[in-house]
Amino acid sequence: MNYNSFLNRDYKSLLDTPDPVQHPGFGSIHVLILIVAIGVISSILIFMSADASANKNSNQQANLTALETTLKENVQITLPLSVPQLPEHEQVFDKTGDIPARENTSSEDGNAHWLTVKVKSGEALAHIFKRHHLKPRELHDIMRLGKTTASLKKVRPGDIFKFKIDEQGQLQTLVYQLSPLKSLHIQRQQDGFVAAMQTRNIETRTSYAIGQINSSLFEAGKDAGLSDTLIMKMVNIFGWDIDFALDIRKGDQFAIIYEEQFLDGKKINDGAILAAEFINQGRSYRALRFTDANNHSDYYTPEGLSMRKAFLRTPVDFRRISSRFGKRHHPVLNKMRLHKGVDYAAKPGTPIKASGDGKIIFRGRKGGYGRTVIIQHGGRYSTLYAHMSRFKKGMVAGKRVRQGQIIGYVGQSGRATGPHLHYEFRVNGVHRNPLTIRLPNAAPIKKQYKDNFARTASALLAQLDMHKQAQLAMYQ
Repeated sequence: MNYNSFLNRDYKSLLDTPDPVQHPGFGSIHVLILIVAIGVISSILIFMSADASANKNSNQQANLTALETTLKENVQITLPLSVPQLPEHEQVFDKTGDIPARENTSSEDGNAHWLTVKVKSGEALAHIFKRHHLKPRELHDIMRLGKTTASLKKVRPGDIFKFKIDEQGQLQTLVYQLSPLKSLHIQRQQDGFVAAMQTRNIETRTSYAIGQINSSLFEAGKDAGLSDTLIMKMVNIFGWDIDFALDIRKGDQFAIIYEEQFLDGKKINDGAILAAEFINQGRSYRALRFTDANNHSDYYTPEGLSMRKAFLRTPVDFRRISSRFGKRHHPVLNKMRLHKGVDYAAKPGTPIKASGDGKIIFRGRKGGYGRTVIIQHGGRYSTLYAHMSRFKKGMVAGKRVRQGQIIGYVGQSGRATGPHLHYEFRVNGVHRNPLTIRLPNAAPIKKQYKDNFARTASALLAQLDMHKQAQLAMYQ
């Protein structure tokens, strides 16, 4: 039944209509009863419809409340993160490296900001000023400050500059980082710019290491926590007394006290070795570092004798000794002949060093020796270096050289079957075996420093012995 059309009928017209044909049992009273019944039924239907709508709204509200609770409990809301401002020394460049990051300074500087610029290849400071719209007059005033700002004339690719610029575009501060420890600071004053060099302090700490050789010196050094640099420093200290290519044996021991350098709590480098001991084939060698009043440092024995000798034991880094001093069968002449030196086999081009201070008295070709250099060391000693591939530029007869200075390079000129250095050592013109001759020491501690050296030596030796005893106790 269509309840809407039924309820919208005009019941008044029904009442006003003439009586219909009278059927048996049906009269006015029946019409009234019918009208009342229809009204009751309509009311019931309207009430039921409203109640259903209310229940539906109630269920929807309950469902929404449950959904909201679920979202609050299970859904994480992610918000955009704000990027913190990088410190001045960590500012980031764009991909081209041309536009530096900017950082506003504190409120007391107004709208001043910092620019961090990395120098490009072929670029001068004037180009940087122009690119960032800094005034040429300011650069001119800075360059007129003298020697302090002379380093600005020779900037290199990769150098870092920092500029503090105010809201009017004027340069207030320039910082040029010369090294991790040193920087040039230029500051604007009322009457112009002033420049000053600032150096960061390095913290020095003392450490020690003890080791024993089982396979090689470098492996033992690494096991003891030493860097390659420290191992080579130790080799150089004892290199006049020990041939580290031939004399090292399993069971040899070493102990060193050395410095470490720290910046902002982080280690940046190894410092000097202060004291060292090396036991080679049962024989102990000790070296102590001493710095005199002239700030000259060197290594001495506990008795004050120089660890340095007047001559290097080996003037070249070699692979092996291919021929020793004495009689031998000559590989080219095919007969027995006295070999008056030592042959050190090495790669072609390996640098050859002067074994001591002296003066070059011969440089050129010398028969079967090939390219040869002869150095005179004072009145008694002379050394010869043969079979070179070439001479070091500038090494000519009459030139004075220092111990360790490169004079030429390994080759096989003259009568030679392979690349090597033929080295001779002469005393008063007589050939002596370079491997066994007792080399003269360099100058000992000067008389005026003996008392200071004795105090320094006593303290260092006590530390060395203390560390060795502590290390031995750990193994027991």
